[in-house]
Amino acid sequence: MAKVKVTMEVGSDGVAVITMFNPPVNALAIPILAGLKEKFDEAARRNDVQAIVVTGNGGRFSGGFDINVLEKVHATGDVSLMPDVSVDLMVNTVEDSKKPVVAAVEGLALGGGLELALGCHARIAAPRTQLGLPELTLGVIPGFGGTQRLPRLAGLQKAIEMMLLSKPIMSEEGAKLGLIDAIVPSQELLKESRLWALDIAEARKPWVRSLHRTDKLCSLSEAREIIKVARQQARKTAPNMPQHQVCLDAIEEGIIHGGYSGVLKEAKVFKELVVSDTSKGLVHVFFAQRATSKVPKVTDVGLKPRHIKKVAIIGGGLMGSGIATALLLSNISVVLKEINSEYLQKGIRTIEGNVKGLVARGKLTRDKADKALSLLKGSLDYSDFMDVDMVIEAVIESVPLKQKIFGELEKVCPSHCILASNTSTIDLNVIGEKTTSQDRIVGAHFFSPAHVMPLLEIVRTEKTLAQVILDLLTVGKVIKKVPVVVGNCTGFAVNRAFFPYTQGAHILVNSGVDVFRIDRIISNFGLPMGPFQLQDLAGYGVALAVSKEFASSFPDRTFNSPLVELLVKNGRNGKNNGKGYYTYERGSKPKPDLSVLPIIEESRRITNMMPGGKPLSVTDQEILEIILFPVVNEACRILDEGVVIRAADLDIASVLGMSFPSYRGGIVFWADLVGPKHIYATLKKWSGVYGDFFKPSRFLEERAMKGLPLSAPSSSRSRIRNIDLVEHLSKPSANSKELNFPTKYSQTSFEQFLTCLWKQNLSYWRNPQYTAVRFFYTVIISLMLGTICWRFGAKRETQQDLLNAMGSLYAAILFSGITNATAVQPVVSIERFVSYRERAAGMYSALPFAFAQVAIEFPYVFASSHPLHHFLPHGRI
Repeated sequence: MAKVKVTMEVGSDGVAVITMFNPPVNALAIPILAGLKEKFDEAARRNDVQAIVVTGNGGRFSGGFDINVLEKVHATGDVSLMPDVSVDLMVNTVEDSKKPVVAAVEGLALGGGLELALGCHARIAAPRTQLGLPELTLGVIPGFGGTQRLPRLAGLQKAIEMMLLSKPIMSEEGAKLGLIDAIVPSQELLKESRLWALDIAEARKPWVRSLHRTDKLCSLSEAREIIKVARQQARKTAPNMPQHQVCLDAIEEGIIHGGYSGVLKEAKVFKELVVSDTSKGLVHVFFAQRATSKVPKVTDVGLKPRHIKKVAIIGGGLMGSGIATALLLSNISVVLKEINSEYLQKGIRTIEGNVKGLVARGKLTRDKADKALSLLKGSLDYSDFMDVDMVIEAVIESVPLKQKIFGELEKVCPSHCILASNTSTIDLNVIGEKTTSQDRIVGAHFFSPAHVMPLLEIVRTEKTLAQVILDLLTVGKVIKKVPVVVGNCTGFAVNRAFFPYTQGAHILVNSGVDVFRIDRIISNFGLPMGPFQLQDLAGYGVALAVSKEFASSFPDRTFNSPLVELLVKNGRNGKNNGKGYYTYERGSKPKPDLSVLPIIEESRRITNMMPGGKPLSVTDQEILEIILFPVVNEACRILDEGVVIRAADLDIASVLGMSFPSYRGGIVFWADLVGPKHIYATLKKWSGVYGDFFKPSRFLEERAMKGLPLSAPSSSRSRIRNIDLVEHLSKPSANSKELNFPTKYSQTSFEQFLTCLWKQNLSYWRNPQYTAVRFFYTVIISLMLGTICWRFGAKRETQQDLLNAMGSLYAAILFSGITNATAVQPVVSIERFVSYRERAAGMYSALPFAFAQVAIEFPYVFASSHPLHHFLPHGRI
């Protein structure tokens, strides 16, 4: 790893070149800032130094302040970890230096990097250098004097735009604004910067302290008007983010009372913002997004991604055409297959429309658009699938159809080809159960519109090869998506977590709460639209299909509202036909459709949920909690089952997939800020009124009772949830002594043995035709466990505890519908199988207990009667 350092070299011309080394972007870490102070002080003392040039190593000036420091402040709450830079370094050391300082800027100068350059007396840049102050995206404001110097160099209007929108510019525009003094070729950058510094020292060029400039600032009345308009706009676009208003406060302070006063104000409010929930949430999202590329046993085992050159898409509908567009824009060849010419041409036209739309909005050049479309080929059969590297199936959610397609793909595609499905709900094991290529079947779940939405859920089964996951991760990055690897279950991560979202809203509506009030409250919270407008946008067909799937998988916590079916019967289909909860007209915003109210009243009559026949009286905060707390509850189940690798994955998936407000950090992060205890108590109260839909999950209850955050990794959970089954049951009971395992039989190996049992042959346990196999399997395993425990030296009483528990576990597995084993990390946990034992009933539950009792006696009978008994350990009874 390259050493983080700051160097200084003094040339024969008397110019000291100070260089920052902190790859890849020369972030201003604490050692870099300390090194800059040290080198500037040294240059000031040395008589052989006439002028100073500051630059960054490796073709980049600086990407800004080290965000890891912000994360440490959030973790500890210690604001003193933030260095005092704005006055001590930027004003006293750099700007007020007795020797001229020139910034030689190349590649990028962002955040604190640009602020360092602004503090210098001149800025020389290479072509196409990126300049910007994006601090507001992290919940803070520029903290090294940027709120004062940028308006004085670029003008107030442009400076506000760059800061409030976090909108960077290129050095060419910077030169026109006066932010950059000269643009020179990269190879000439240091030479020209040295000459410029010497020209300042010898008074051939002006010595400009930007904090003292006022010529770019308009009159006070004009400045106040510009700031007023900016405030109004920020209230509309960022109503819940305080940093925008605070940034304008600092700018205004400097304009009214002078630049130095503005610097002091900026430093004060920066430290207040850095510990705000908004900054915590945005910084968490920043790191969460970058963590998704780290997948244990995939990205850390030395595998190399294969190059995906050609992809086939089956289905040219909304999703298929969107996926094809995303691939084409990243120079990946696409074969689009449809069942007939009409559908094929429609799909191609949709793709062309997507690409041309980008050209019309100035986001894509005509040449690049033509090149992208030249990579597209339509097909009505599999003749062009012989050399594809990946196939993505994007047809309707029909199990028989998908099974048929994957059976055909296995025959026509090359053996290395990845077989992916864009299904949003269907179990991948079911889709691929009729193939022999389950190790290359994977979910590639895009969100609509696929060429716009940034999230890609990569769904793996227990059989999916690590190489397949790595390849899809790589494709995701190539097409500018954020890939999140999740386990295989109904709805996967995002859709499963948010399936209670709309149901909670329907409970409220059927209880008498105004539908438009609900949407307004959710929008005010920060989501782009409420649950009912979202339902309009998605279409009621999707809503009915998805609710049916979740009701089938989670019948104990599903609320079946008749409202959507009533809307369909009344000829409404949301935005698709312009009539839903809202009316939709071209060129105007959706408007509440009051004619929907009688339909809502009919739904209320059917459900008969209003207390005493009167509308439920709830506060806005209660409405928010009734809708979002069940989402948190389901997220807890997802974490408990290991569907995601880490809680942060679910956070970033909720932000990018469901547009959960990024400044709230994602669904789990937000829940931790609210407090697991409050969420648990609230859900428990509601479950007493509305039933199991609000029943707190065991994971949430555990975290609330123990005072643990929901996002804490498994190592921080209560020990019982990470402890292995055997380790827990090895603890002595009232009538038994502790198990004494021989050294050669480590407890870890026994834990691994149990986990292997849990992971094996899950597909058999779903299929009724394997009843006899399950019966036999239970007998054999019970006998094996009895023998192994006896061989390890367990006392009979303790074996009874162990085997009874194992009997309960197998009763649950075999007869209680345990089908959602995770694809990420199966875990045998005490609390899980105890809950399953409580659910198991009748003779099916009794059978494994009988087998367990037989298993206890079997090895002892065997040991005393078998001719080889003297080879076995004695004195165990």
